[in-house]
Amino acid sequence: MYSLNVPVPASVARLAGDLARELPGARARARDEHSLLVKRLGGSDGHEAERLPARVREAIAGTPPFAVATAGLGIFEEPPTGTGPVVYLAVESPELMALHDRLCGPFEPVPHLEGDEYVPHVTIARGGDPDVARCLAERPVERVTWNVTELVIWDAERSLPTTRFSLPA
Repeated sequence: MYSLNVPVPASVARLAGDLARELPGARARARDEHSLLVKRLGGSDGHEAERLPARVREAIAGTPPFAVATAGLGIFEEPPTGTGPVVYLAVESPELMALHDRLCGPFEPVPHLEGDEYVPHVTIARGGDPDVARCLAERPVERVTWNVTELVIWDAERSLPTTRFSLPA
């Protein structure tokens, strides 16, 4: 599976890592694994993978840099995929939402995760005690704002970026 992601700054990765330590028994993301998903792009078939950079470049053409900000904590108690609960840093950005919506045209939205159900976030940890996760998700956290100047195609199977796009695209 490939996705288009926003790399997060060190301050956001550090905040997520600090919060994850308060979730014993949960699987925390490693600092270099933190990112902000914009849109899943599809499977890992070789032909499709070769065409992805060109398709993404075309879909994001004209996208200027834009601001995003963390907006507190949230929880997916029963996520549509994987182990729950998932504690996350919520992210706000009208431009990010517009980019996601635009990408839902050329790249089919994943049911129950994308389109109208898309929740921009940075995952902190999965699993562990649901009561502890709920308590943590109610805590206030510092707001971090940054400018998105780069997007990355991420190969989930190999856990590495394959293509980077500078903004404006």
